[in-house]
Amino acid sequence: MNAFLLVGGGGVLGALARYAVDRRLAGRRGTVVVNVLGSVVLGSLTATPLGTSAMLVVGAGFCGAFTTFSSFAVDVAEFVENGEWRLAAGYAGGTLAAALVGVVVGSWLGRVA
Repeated sequence: MNAFLLVGGGGVLGALARYAVDRRLAGRRGTVVVNVLGSVVLGSLTATPLGTSAMLVVGAGFCGAFTTFSSFAVDVAEFVENGEWRLAAGYAGGTLAAALVGVVVGSWLGRVA
């Protein structure tokens, strides 16, 4: 199957899942949740012997549309603009740390499964 269709199909599902999380968890919590969950999924994919098609659908498509660096960056910038430097640093550092832990956990899950 065409790689563009695989990535696009996964992207549609990822975008819909992202919207569903945002509807459920309004605000910055949704951004953190999707970024950490996406990191777990992508971490597990890297440790699981999947074919190229599955990596395109789930990795590039779904995770690419589900996670969001741009929303994270806007959130941090808003904290800075409001003079909330500690909150900005905590949010940025905490999200990054949680996402990295998510990759490690996902990688472990991918090897165990």
